[in-house]
Amino acid sequence: MSSGVKKVVLAYSGGLDTSVILRWLQETYQCEVVTFTADIGQGEELEPARRKAELMGIKQIYVDDLREEFVRDFVFPMFRANALYEGTYLLGTSIARPLIAKRQIEIALETGADAVAHGATGKGNDQVRFELGYYALKPDIKVIAPWREWDLNSRTRLIEYAEQRQIPIAKDKRGEAPYSTDANLLHISYEGKALEDPWVEPDEDMFTRTVSPEKAPDVPSYVEIAFERGDPVAVDGDALSPARLLMRLNDLAGANGVGRLDLVENRFVGMKSRGVYETPGGTLLSLAHRAIESLTLDRGAAHLKDDLMPRYAELVYNGFWFAPERVAIQSLVDQTQEMVTGTVRLKLFKGGAQVVGRKSPNSLYRLDFVTFEADSVYDQKDAAGFIKLNALRLRLARMAKGG
Repeated sequence: MSSGVKKVVLAYSGGLDTSVILRWLQETYQCEVVTFTADIGQGEELEPARRKAELMGIKQIYVDDLREEFVRDFVFPMFRANALYEGTYLLGTSIARPLIAKRQIEIALETGADAVAHGATGKGNDQVRFELGYYALKPDIKVIAPWREWDLNSRTRLIEYAEQRQIPIAKDKRGEAPYSTDANLLHISYEGKALEDPWVEPDEDMFTRTVSPEKAPDVPSYVEIAFERGDPVAVDGDALSPARLLMRLNDLAGANGVGRLDLVENRFVGMKSRGVYETPGGTLLSLAHRAIESLTLDRGAAHLKDDLMPRYAELVYNGFWFAPERVAIQSLVDQTQEMVTGTVRLKLFKGGAQVVGRKSPNSLYRLDFVTFEADSVYDQKDAAGFIKLNALRLRLARMAKGG
């Protein structure tokens, strides 16, 4: 193929799919391939990916630890917005894609590559997320999406291709996987195959980050999360870096069976998809952040954030992290977080988490104002006029109907 592509940066995991893609790029485009493997907390040893790339003749190999950047610059800003897609999904897969796209483009600029490639299929959301990120950061970049080009449309075909070219295949990759997974420090997802029927309950042995709620401890656990300007900074008094803090919360929540979600979501490409997610630490962060905001955010600011949240979440889900409207909403969100400082105490018990305490030096909650005891906040007789003014439009509407 005379494509004009001289060098391509491939998002490379070292697994079957991306290893086949690596060789396919070399053969089809006759170009040099640079591999990029991101450590975003997926929990896998990444050095085998480096060794496999070396074995396949790759000269420029990037294996980057992006865990702190991932949590600090992507997860935390999203949690400041309280983002939930369709009211439930904490966007664990979605939020990782813009970081991977960003680093791919950076490597393309560093190495002089004129193209980037990914292993996302033509039916899912990730192809959109990756490519919107690429084009937002380098408008003239050439994007290669093999799943939209080749005829290797089954696992059998992929394995045959790999065997014909002596590409090493792990033994556990030869059988048909019961579902596909995607993992990072925020979550792990399970989709497809055994999970395609939304009526079928997933097998318990599928879960890797949370114990079964039935097998969780018979006594509750408590955890205190401290926030500064909207971001978590400490757990039980221990100051931690963003990635280490999330890891600590993952362990605490997972041990108590907290963070499982089974949902049917609307993909950006138009179809519905059933997914099962484990987001243990993120579930605690989401709950705790809203709790500290309940003390420190003015009602108008809090309600405006709630109005914008579904739009923000949809932008992240659909891959528009670098879009000007997401950046604009983020700026507004971040301005509201200036006083969001304090500590939240959560109680964890057999799959559930609930807020049982919150405190802040910036609290807008005033006991002397809300008490039912004698107070001098305002003359309670004034409430009658307040109510009548707010009732005026309701009365006029009823009168217009002849009431």
